[in-house]
Amino acid sequence: MLGLDRITFDPHIMGGQACIRGMRIPVSLIVNLVANGKPTEEILSEYPDLEPEDIRQSLLYAAWLTREKVIPIPATRPSSAERVG
Repeated sequence: MLGLDRITFDPHIMGGQACIRGMRIPVSLIVNLVANGKPTEEILSEYPDLEPEDIRQSLLYAAWLTREKVIPIPATRPSSAERVG
């Protein structure tokens, strides 16, 4: 998936949510810290097992999840059973 080799999923770790390299550090935590203005250096200091590439891939994964995709839904005609009268 997009070459995101540091984003892992394991049903036995954090309920299967996206984590960093099988550790109990969810991607959502990293994205939340960055979104709230915490500098990369502080995140790495508070989570010494993390590497800068972990933060980068967390953001790439979040961007991939939020991509916008428009899927047109064709209009359908009601079946004869649904028609009134």
